Amino acid sequence: MKFGLEINEFDWPGGSQEMGRHLVDIGRRAEAAGFDSIWVWDHFIQLRRWEDPLLEGWLTLAYLAGATETIELGTLVTGVTYRHPAILVKQASTLDVLSGGRAWFGVGAAWNEREHKAFGLRFPPIAERFEILEETLRIAHRAWKGETDGFEGKHVRLTEQMDSPAPVQRPHSPILIGGGGERKTLRMVAQYADATHQTTADPQVFRHKMEVLRAHCERLERPSDEIKRTCGLDLKPPAGKRGSGAMAESSVLLERVDALADAGSQAVFCVLPSLADTDSIERFGADVIAARH
Repeated sequence: MKFGLEINEFDWPGGSQEMGRHLVDIGRRAEAAGFDSIWVWDHFIQLRRWEDPLLEGWLTLAYLAGATETIELGTLVTGVTYRHPAILVKQASTLDVLSGGRAWFGVGAAWNEREHKAFGLRFPPIAERFEILEETLRIAHRAWKGETDGFEGKHVRLTEQMDSPAPVQRPHSPILIGGGGERKTLRMVAQYADATHQTTADPQVFRHKMEVLRAHCERLERPSDEIKRTCGLDLKPPAGKRGSGAMAESSVLLERVDALADAGSQAVFCVLPSLADTDSIERFGADVIAARH
């Protein structure tokens, strides 16, 4: 089992002036604690309370790339309507080069209408957003194969394909698609992606989604075991023990990790409490990661 750390809250001591220092510290501590990857939201506003701080995702990962050495880095996930697809692919290639081959290309169809309007972005109907997602995936594969001729999609048109330098990873930075939509999203995972991420921490739900994914892979004649399977991890204490701490006891977390592994998950991503001013990273590393590595 692999472990990813999600960083999506930035209300750290010292405010904006100390944010960069805290981020570097968190990245290095996560690496030392045994986390395999770090993931950040690619949103422009904080989803719980829009007044709260949230750093832009790709710049955050670039900063972490310079502060760390081995840990992998990705967005969970970038909505394809936030940036022009070819520019987004260029960003992913750049991060992979600057990190020495540690970048993931995490993408999804986008869903938050409020932030689109707040930042002057068009929010297309859902069917169009999925069409843009598919065209983005096609452009990424073309760029990373070294194709240079133009691209003519329904929504995206390129006179030529440019992406130099190419990613360090070969054949390309792994593509992760977030979401559990059974008709469109998981079909695109089967056709284009190297990994799927399900936000669920319920083993039964996860197992069902993977059965749907396997069916899509069979139709496309692709081995389903080529696709890495990831999901969230529920850190909450069991019902009736909410006052026992911010996280469930390590024995409970290990049981949940094992149940998700039995359901087919190969990696779990978690949001730990108070990253900057507690030892939650170190405790999780010692109590959970060390026990399952």
